Amino acid sequence: MGATSVKKVLLAAPRGFCAGVGRAIQAVEDTLEIFGSPIYVKHEIVHNKHVVADLAAKGVITIENLSEAPDGAVVVFSAHGSLPEHYTEAKRRHMRLIDATCPLVTKVHLEVQRFLKDGYTVVYIGHHGHVEGIGVLGEAGSTVIPLVETAEEVEKLEIGNPEKLIYLTQTTLSVDDTADVIAALKKKYPQIVAPPLSDICFATTNRQEAVKALAKLSDLILIFGSKNSSNSTRLKETARAAGVQAYLIDDISELDENWLIDVETVGISAGASVPEKLVEEAVAYFASLGVVAEDFVVKLETMTFSEPLDLMQLKKNR
Repeated sequence: MGATSVKKVLLAAPRGFCAGVGRAIQAVEDTLEIFGSPIYVKHEIVHNKHVVADLAAKGVITIENLSEAPDGAVVVFSAHGSLPEHYTEAKRRHMRLIDATCPLVTKVHLEVQRFLKDGYTVVYIGHHGHVEGIGVLGEAGSTVIPLVETAEEVEKLEIGNPEKLIYLTQTTLSVDDTADVIAALKKKYPQIVAPPLSDICFATTNRQEAVKALAKLSDLILIFGSKNSSNSTRLKETARAAGVQAYLIDDISELDENWLIDVETVGISAGASVPEKLVEEAVAYFASLGVVAEDFVVKLETMTFSEPLDLMQLKKNR
């Protein structure tokens, strides 16, 4: 590329790995260290193709169904959560199970159990077909929990008019889009209540807030993340909703240099499943154009999660 109009690159913070993702990836690394390869991960441990490829090179085999792994295999359940019957199958087949489900996803699983037991009708706000929602809704057993993704779908709901009604949400949704769906639910069902604490995870919210602030100063925003990453996609949508052109790319090799024409300030963020090395590669690219990246800190993130109990016990007994 010849002369560029880009004068400034702003790196949003927080960005990249959240506590749940870091915990899940570390769980796989620790499991490899303890048992050696191969180990199996049910569903991609996190939705990022670079993370999955790096782990595959170390002997991690990603599967979608436990039937793809032999009896007695070492299996890690992904951060997105799993159906109850998967735990039953793993136990029946004497698999060594490490559960890397994000604690915030587990929270929603437990809420389903609790509120159904207390006689509530539950409405779930989420994306159709997303693995997290499939696991959460599986907690209901034979009870059907309606899933709504848009305000238009709320209008089509046919659940009668239950006295005890609550909504729960997928953890990786856009705060703004969810607000529209919640408003539609409250209009149709004034008695509906919210979960005691928001189900949308702090990391998702923090990254969206950072992108909103970044959009006020940027002509273009690059979001690093894989196409199947819900929270990364929401970051792109958040930037565009703020009136700034934004693109979701896996790494800097996917940058179309035509995007930079007449662009002076480029904002950069990354989804919660994205390794920092991918942002560092982008920084190096812009440095080659003579543009030094600057940190743009919106909020500090200090949350950490303890490792899975299964791993704690294994390490204790070693």
